[in-house]
Amino acid sequence: MKPPIRIGIIGLGGFAGSHHNAVARLEERGHAKLVCTCDPRVELFVNEREKLNFVARGVGVFPDYRSMLAACGRDLDLVVIPTPINLHAEMHAAVTALGLPAYLEKPPTLDHAELERMITADSRAGKSSLVGFNFIIEKQRLALKERLLAGEFGGLRGATLSALWPRPASYFQRNDWAGRLMIADRPVLDSCFGNAMAHFVHNLLFWAGTADLYSWSQLAAVRAELYRAHTIEGADTFFVEADTTTSVNLRFALSHACAGPASHNETVICDDAVIHYSVGHHIELRWRDGRVERTTPEPFDGLECNHLDYYRYLRGETSRPATTLVDSRPFVALNDLAHISSGQIATIPGALVSGVRDEKEQKDYINVAGMNASLDSFLAHGRWPGAQGWNHPGGTVTTLADLPRFEATVRAMAQAK
Repeated sequence: MKPPIRIGIIGLGGFAGSHHNAVARLEERGHAKLVCTCDPRVELFVNEREKLNFVARGVGVFPDYRSMLAACGRDLDLVVIPTPINLHAEMHAAVTALGLPAYLEKPPTLDHAELERMITADSRAGKSSLVGFNFIIEKQRLALKERLLAGEFGGLRGATLSALWPRPASYFQRNDWAGRLMIADRPVLDSCFGNAMAHFVHNLLFWAGTADLYSWSQLAAVRAELYRAHTIEGADTFFVEADTTTSVNLRFALSHACAGPASHNETVICDDAVIHYSVGHHIELRWRDGRVERTTPEPFDGLECNHLDYYRYLRGETSRPATTLVDSRPFVALNDLAHISSGQIATIPGALVSGVRDEKEQKDYINVAGMNASLDSFLAHGRWPGAQGWNHPGGTVTTLADLPRFEATVRAMAQAK
């Protein structure tokens, strides 16, 4: 077996814990070696460090990422950055200044201008950084896209995404940037679109990328309506429509303002067939002539599989990471243009909003009456909820030329709240 990939992880809490667990499993199999980690509150993670056998594994522990990089940078092959979104750029800059690539948790940033600075910084590393949009490397997804690119399903006309992911009130109190538009006078845009369900929106752009297998659609125009039902600064519900430069129509609707089971469905609409793809649940291909192909997705640990796929790239066994910073441009631009288009975050009418107590979980949720019907109507017919009484005047059509308005728009939204 080839030498293990030598890794540093910035952080011990939050989602960094998931990376620590994944790397520990991979280390047991000889794929990885955790060299070092850091956290400004390292004293709070005594139990986690003991559970992960840091002493026996020889893991160096530091109070901050800069001291970690200064001490261990020469002994690393990559640095994992699973930290708050607003810290990604400065940490990525410090890592790439040493010539090292990073495994950046999604999204890399939600500010298009900051993304461009990160792309420039990434050129200093010997290898491209990976952005952890987990589902791109699913074997069945890649196989279907190869068939789509080969023209087997006829011309690609559109794609839709419906995603409901209930989040309790406590979710928006998990840290100081949860549900925020700005922090420390910088855009953050934590939301279902920008954070929790970013994977699925990125998937939609991937389906519509027609240049080659690892390509994402480029945007021609975006229109959106943003809403909130929770008492937060940002949006918890998005309705977005985009036209691509190849005349593919994309529509997606996402919300945390719901209760009950989570749901997620990606639909790819072609002349001869329609693909229904639900991560971890089912894949269905319905042909216009009545044929139906159904499969169940293979077991897939997104985090572990993405680590392994990135290690192969770092060893020179593959030509590219699954998603690079450059590949993230359409996603970041789409998020920014959605905010610009909406112009405001409308409060969902109180008559539609109710509280739901989950006694089993001992958590409180917010539910919007008619949410499923509104999602279905928008995705199938393009009927915007603002025109159906949801207190939004309607978004304007925006293009990439409108991106310079991004920061002023977000600042005004934050001040309005």
